[in-house]
Amino acid sequence: MGLPEERGRSGRGSRAREEAGARSWARSWSPPPEIIRCAHVPSQQRYAELHRLSVENPQEFWGDIAKEFYWKTPCPGPFHQYNFDVTKGRIFIEWMKGATTNICYNVLDRIVHEKKLGDKVAFYWEGNEPEDTTQITYRELLVQVCQFSNVLRKQGIWKGDRVAIYMPMIPELVVAMLACARLGALHSIVFAGFSSESLCERILDSSCSLLITADAFYRGEKLVNLKELSDEALDKCREKGFPVRCCIVVKHLGRAELGSSDSPSQSPPLKRTCPDMQISWNNGVDFWWHELMQDAGDECEPEWCDAEDPLFILYTSGSTGKPKGVVHTVGGYMLYVATTFKYVFDFHAEDVFWCTADIGWITGHSYVTYGPLANGATSVLFEGIPTHPDVSRLWSVVDKYKVTKFYTAPTAIRLLMKSGDGPVTKHSRASLKVLGTVGEPINPEAWLWYHRVVGDNRCPIVDTFWQTETGGHMLTPLPGATRTKPGSATFPFFGVAPAILNEAGEELEGEAEGYLVFKQPWPGIMRTVYGNHERFEATYFKKFPGYYVTGDGCRRDKDGYYWITGRIDDMLNVSGHLLSTAEVESALVEHQAIAEAAVVGHPHPVKGECLYCFVTLRDGHIFSPTLTEELKKQIREKIGPIATPDFIQNAPGLPKTRSGKIMRRVLRKIAQNDHDLGDTSTVADPSVITQLFSHRCQTIQ
Repeated sequence: MGLPEERGRSGRGSRAREEAGARSWARSWSPPPEIIRCAHVPSQQRYAELHRLSVENPQEFWGDIAKEFYWKTPCPGPFHQYNFDVTKGRIFIEWMKGATTNICYNVLDRIVHEKKLGDKVAFYWEGNEPEDTTQITYRELLVQVCQFSNVLRKQGIWKGDRVAIYMPMIPELVVAMLACARLGALHSIVFAGFSSESLCERILDSSCSLLITADAFYRGEKLVNLKELSDEALDKCREKGFPVRCCIVVKHLGRAELGSSDSPSQSPPLKRTCPDMQISWNNGVDFWWHELMQDAGDECEPEWCDAEDPLFILYTSGSTGKPKGVVHTVGGYMLYVATTFKYVFDFHAEDVFWCTADIGWITGHSYVTYGPLANGATSVLFEGIPTHPDVSRLWSVVDKYKVTKFYTAPTAIRLLMKSGDGPVTKHSRASLKVLGTVGEPINPEAWLWYHRVVGDNRCPIVDTFWQTETGGHMLTPLPGATRTKPGSATFPFFGVAPAILNEAGEELEGEAEGYLVFKQPWPGIMRTVYGNHERFEATYFKKFPGYYVTGDGCRRDKDGYYWITGRIDDMLNVSGHLLSTAEVESALVEHQAIAEAAVVGHPHPVKGECLYCFVTLRDGHIFSPTLTEELKKQIREKIGPIATPDFIQNAPGLPKTRSGKIMRRVLRKIAQNDHDLGDTSTVADPSVITQLFSHRCQTIQ
């Protein structure tokens, strides 16, 4: 078992703050001996050697990794070239330009034929209901992908075309995206929780010529009629002068497939409870997936693509304006997600991996689909939610499939913490070896609960920092090498060269806090914003020429550990003191009454900014003036008087994206009673915003 070790913590603040930090922020955990014994990287020294090579000689490091994959033709020129400096010309990044390959071939054909793993399970599929399950082997997946590739080709899809996918977490979603990749078509996956307006906007932005969807699905108890939403989106597209010529529909809930022995639908004919689905049908545009698959051949030659050809478009929200279409390319993305998956999760052939993310997000692209498949892994594909049919669902699934490596979001961890230890400890979880977190910085309290309760104090935690734009992990521990500190993403992954800059763009050495940037490219970096390269340059390279700007604040401690402090606009300047929202939020949730907290800045006539806090209570607690004073006292004790909030508001819920990220931009508007919220299409539950406005604190000063 990895034992905690006390470490000194540096930084601003009072003695009380330092003493408070010593309990959680400053403790570190060594990798467990049983993990070290078989780890790909078994020591910090070995990590340092590999990292140095990857940064100083990228061609040697990534060139060796590239040999593990199939290339139809080798790289004819420079292994990689780039320009990060807008003052010197157009921003560009190229890895292995001129080499040809196909990512679908590498994650399926290579695994089946070269690795001889055709009979290995690629996915255990777990539906919304616990009894709703199936599995698919690599050979079966390859056949279905070839069949659907032939379906797409018959519908006129060719290399370079864009295909929109709007589906629940079912096997057909993986089949659809890999079929696009096989043909060299770009998939643009839209999360199935997005509105018809959001779907329409994304179809129009990339001129998608075909849509793939499903009739409907359940998310917990909620029925989502995807076909109806798809019809609304296609109607909007038609009104705007862009008729989509084909919509392929998976019959996922329709009664016709239930108990029908001759139904070739790829979704298993299950014990799914489903109503009589009422869906409209547009002849000449709508086609059933299973009917098209009946006549499709099961062999399809892959389209050989340049390493720098685009692989997919994935939209991510900007703070203003329409979503950005992040473009990732075939070769570099393949190398990076395969390598990060192998090393960050210390993957071995016998592992069963489970990433709970939806494929509609980058985490699902990289660590549900492409990364695991490129390594020949067996994964769990989960349609459900953590609280259905009860709050022990995740741990039931872990036991059912003997999951060894588990990857989820801090939001889910905090949600389950509210229900206590019992729903976790009633399940064995003995198979678990490595735990991971993704999506936002994890507060130390949640980290410690995850480690102690879920991992039984024996599983290392990989707290990963990365972005849609980076393609894969950027800052992360390695399970067998890194001594971890709760709340720290620790050190850079191979090929990643971070720096911390001040406002003047100067690199800060040693202990420092400021802007997190990266000094050189890694293979998985995005190449452009679809149709708008100027926006790409302005967003990521203009502020500090010569660097990729993450938009995140970061602190580096005296041991060289990196701590993500939140988006730069979540850094608060109170009376000249820079405060991190994550630090204040962590202090709030240490109180037994608080389940979740979010902190934003609010204008102050004297301080410039003051703290406005939103707190969600645990069950059984009541918001009161007494509690407010307790929380202020706790923050003073944990951080110092400078961090004492001026306002603490009761928040029955927080505005979050459908991937679980708290939308602090919206919270800042609420704090200032500004109803001009901008784009809120990504808010999972818009009713939360109305509630929060009604609970606002009186802020006239």
